[in-house]
Amino acid sequence: MAPANFNALASLKLLEFFLPFLFGDSTVDPGNNNYIPTLFKANYNPYGRDFPGHIATGRFSNGKLIPDILASIFGIKELVPGFLDPMLSDGDLRTGVSFGSAGSGYDDLTASRSRVIPMLKQIDLFKNYIQRLERIVGEEKAKRILNGALVIVRAGSNDFILNFYDIPSRSLEFNISGYQAFVQNRLQSLIKGLYQLGCRTIFVVGLPPIGCLPIQETVAFQDPKNRKCLENQNSDSQIYNHKLTTLLHGLQSLLPGSKIHHVDIYNPLIDMINHPKRYGFVQTTKGCWGTGLAETGLLCNPETTTCEDPKKYLFWDSVHPTESAYYLIADSILKQLGLNRIRN
Repeated sequence: MAPANFNALASLKLLEFFLPFLFGDSTVDPGNNNYIPTLFKANYNPYGRDFPGHIATGRFSNGKLIPDILASIFGIKELVPGFLDPMLSDGDLRTGVSFGSAGSGYDDLTASRSRVIPMLKQIDLFKNYIQRLERIVGEEKAKRILNGALVIVRAGSNDFILNFYDIPSRSLEFNISGYQAFVQNRLQSLIKGLYQLGCRTIFVVGLPPIGCLPIQETVAFQDPKNRKCLENQNSDSQIYNHKLTTLLHGLQSLLPGSKIHHVDIYNPLIDMINHPKRYGFVQTTKGCWGTGLAETGLLCNPETTTCEDPKKYLFWDSVHPTESAYYLIADSILKQLGLNRIRN
């Protein structure tokens, strides 16, 4: 699926602030985990099967991630690199990078399970980035870059899957409402930290329909033929997202000059699941890789077979969407920004 053309005026409107900084989990990690001592990596085949050059870069998909897609559409760069990439150039530093780490979450317990970079620690990497940027462009220009950049924060799913649903460590301390508050309090600290460093436009991506992830259906249902979305987990995600909108609105009022918004991915994804033919999908309940029921990350290996046509699958493995799904989600994000897509 190739990027479409967009209205030129709308593109200019977005380009005023679209220099991307990404913080989060596997959905925004282009390969940072390749450079830390963790087993949560995607730098082996068939990850990257449809990536340019068929390279497994560390992206948990068959191709590009949403940050890559958006950056390419608006002519910033073809790919958003990871900050830990030792080949990172001065040009990359000027045009946006990702600090995301697959397996991470707002709750430090999430990252410690996977031995990855916690969300609040990603801010430490950002401070390092700012120092490097100031050496390249000077303090004043670096400040303007930070003030005008678009920060995207995407995490939370791992917190609930690893700490509350599948491994119920936090459910011994909190009910679901209490854990949602705990997670969002950590998110609030992250946003305030980014604001103090000069960031003003921050988009926070909410939770997907967690109960429809193939791995969650597999955990809940022993019979592979009798699997369906877990409505209680989906309801939890919807409530979390409603609380998130309220939280972000309040934070924007507290932080002068800030623009802080909730980006909805729940509704676009649930619509793909409920109406697959509308989007060209034939399979939305399992991944393209292996059985599609449980394989992801550590459970995958290069010898596992994949489906013939990933474009017909919503999920690449049992957790992560295909590149085709990411293009559709990117389209939805643009519409939420008020940028209507003009199709060829």
